[in-house]
Amino acid sequence: MNNHKNDRGRGWVVMWMYGVVTVHLISGILLPWIGSLPMLDVYHRIIEAAFWPDTAPLAARQQQAWWLSLFGPTIQSMSLWMGVLVYIGDRQRSAMAWAWLAIGIMVWGPQDMLISLRADAWIHVWIDCFAIATMLPPLIWLWLHDRRAVPSSDRTAQVMA
Repeated sequence: MNNHKNDRGRGWVVMWMYGVVTVHLISGILLPWIGSLPMLDVYHRIIEAAFWPDTAPLAARQQQAWWLSLFGPTIQSMSLWMGVLVYIGDRQRSAMAWAWLAIGIMVWGPQDMLISLRADAWIHVWIDCFAIATMLPPLIWLWLHDRRAVPSSDRTAQVMA
């Protein structure tokens, strides 16, 4: 196997993950500012339709915009943790960092989708599917790639570190 080509592929996948982190950070920063803007009216109406058979009261829209705004700092914090794990995974070629990011997605994704399905909020299920599809395959690839780069005798030490 050509290690140079494999390292270049790894570089592209790592950059993709840094891009994912950046999108999460920017989204988290913007959500508190755009949660109640008219450009999100369609999104709000889709969510409201899951809870209100008719037009939702104004207070419901205001509460929904508040929850969306409140979610921004959560995404910001999550992006920082993701960024640190991507940095560690990149610099140390740590399969464990990639594994923990993947595990986090596998814990979050099904729960988030189940909660959305219970509310019949399909837009969130589709957003979650998109997020999982753009993050999980690269993380699994990086985990496998960096795991192979460590001699089998050193894997136990890597897991314990």
